[in-house]
Amino acid sequence: MTGTALPGTSLRMARLAGHGDGNLLLVPLDHSVSDGPIASVEGFHQLVRDVVAGGADGLVVHKGRARLLDPLLFSTCSLLVHLSASTAHGPDVDAKVLVGDVEDAVRLGADAVSVHVNIGSDTESAQLSDLGTVAAACDRWGMPLLAMIYPRGPRLTRPPSPELVAHVVNVAADLGADLVKTVFVGPVERMAEVVAASPLPVLVAGGADQRQSLAEFAGTAMAAGCRGLAVGRRVFASASPRQTVRELSAIVHGRPADAEAVGFPAPVAHSSSTPSSALAGAL
Repeated sequence: MTGTALPGTSLRMARLAGHGDGNLLLVPLDHSVSDGPIASVEGFHQLVRDVVAGGADGLVVHKGRARLLDPLLFSTCSLLVHLSASTAHGPDVDAKVLVGDVEDAVRLGADAVSVHVNIGSDTESAQLSDLGTVAAACDRWGMPLLAMIYPRGPRLTRPPSPELVAHVVNVAADLGADLVKTVFVGPVERMAEVVAASPLPVLVAGGADQRQSLAEFAGTAMAAGCRGLAVGRRVFASASPRQTVRELSAIVHGRPADAEAVGFPAPVAHSSSTPSSALAGAL
């Protein structure tokens, strides 16, 4: 963090970015609210153990799920409590509502909270209001805020333009987030423009295009200057979640030479004033 971040925010951000390189690999496992169970009860616990053992920096779950997990797992992996929800059965799948608050996350010992906002949705105004409300509470409690913000709505085309993605990540910054997760837009040079326009460190969602391997996608995202990934479905649906996370962690936290050795392009250079400095400054 930079500027006047509260000590609590800086401390939690430093725990979140424990590798010390300013990069993050997060694994969201909040899908059981939106889509239904992703594993049996024991299967879910094993999945979490595999994600932690694989080297993920943080796990994203809802508050109730966090209470059911072994707290010792979070001695080496950060806990992020997701505060937004909707299900696939609602009348508007782009609508998100708050189902928790920052105080819940504080009581659970979380290192950060996350809020989902769909720019362009019919309920955009309510979601923006929720993001602002949570950001204010995060300031009071010294809690880092990850805005999961996407261009999604009935009047928007897919895939979105780089200009639109640059707009939504700046919305996250303007409303008080510390980190932003959004979609990747190619080619790599255009995503680099999004990153350069963002005052915040940019994480990208796991990528829905199955024509590209997850490792290739991760390498491309890091080459564009993104500060990491947030990959859920392509981790828990893989044959070996532990190995998948281990491979992603090596890419996210590897040296540029390591990326080049497996055929990834070299990362786009940053100046000290680019968004990457915001996360690195917390360490």
